[in-house]
Amino acid sequence: MTLHNAKPVADKRIVVIGGGTGTYTVLSGLKRYPLNLSAIVTMADDGGSTGVLRDELGVLPPGDVRQCLVALSQSDLLMRKLMNYRFQNGGLKGHAFGNILLSALEKVTGSFDKAVEKASEILLLEGRVIPATLDQVRLSVKLQNGKVINGEHNLDLASIQENIRSIRLKPSGQVNPLALRAIQEADMIVVGPGSFYSSLVPNFLVRGLPEAICKSRARKVYVCSLMTKKGHTDGWQAHDYAREIEAYVGCSFNHIIYNSKKPDTHLLVRYARKGEGLVEFKKEYMDSRFVGRNLVSKKIPSLSKKDPIKRTLIRHDSVALGKTILSLL
Repeated sequence: MTLHNAKPVADKRIVVIGGGTGTYTVLSGLKRYPLNLSAIVTMADDGGSTGVLRDELGVLPPGDVRQCLVALSQSDLLMRKLMNYRFQNGGLKGHAFGNILLSALEKVTGSFDKAVEKASEILLLEGRVIPATLDQVRLSVKLQNGKVINGEHNLDLASIQENIRSIRLKPSGQVNPLALRAIQEADMIVVGPGSFYSSLVPNFLVRGLPEAICKSRARKVYVCSLMTKKGHTDGWQAHDYAREIEAYVGCSFNHIIYNSKKPDTHLLVRYARKGEGLVEFKKEYMDSRFVGRNLVSKKIPSLSKKDPIKRTLIRHDSVALGKTILSLL
């Protein structure tokens, strides 16, 4: 489905930066329009199926890349379901088929970039998926008390708020030239939504990537999370997210998109039990760059007890989010 009046956005180049479900949602909303889309994806993931494949095969993390490939795929529903299919038992239990495919393609082609390229051909991609770096990097956080947390998965489980002394990649990865080119050619750069320290910040620790964003003349847009994350962003409001992301990138954003609609109370109660809450907003702390919309999806995802990954219940509405982003282009 495309806009009736599509000419103003036709072939405009939009680069989406992040990882995980948030980037999938943005891409799903934007691919309805005649845009030239690129997704730059974090390479710090080391949990679940991705972590096992990294450790056992020495491959780059396929999980977030797989989600972006599925989001931009024009292939039939069966093929997209196949990429996300997760084995329920046996030696492959917990592994997503798409992760195994990407890892096998990396071994066969000798390059993760080529693996993504071949997978893109198989899935009939309209757009590009680009790893932020092609180096084997791991996230490392040093806390004020001297404790060091290594790995995105361990960081995701830790309580780090206001205790971070430093956060970096080991080794320090160099930006993928394809990512650099996409940023240089972009008309708009969209960051988020996503887990702040796990999915977003690792991208801006890659050497050369934040500098390229700040030099770019593209319109820069940040999409706030819907819910806070326990131990990471407790009590953060929309302006806190904006301030912190700008600190990591190193420059200001033209627009900050936030949700202005309260989700159903029973869902908020379930989050409150885990110590997480709605990202609130106060107008006195916000300027004209802030764009508030009803962005909560009415669809509640069905969760499986067999799924080894923690899933979110309150999610962005991809259509509403895509429409909001396009209105700023």
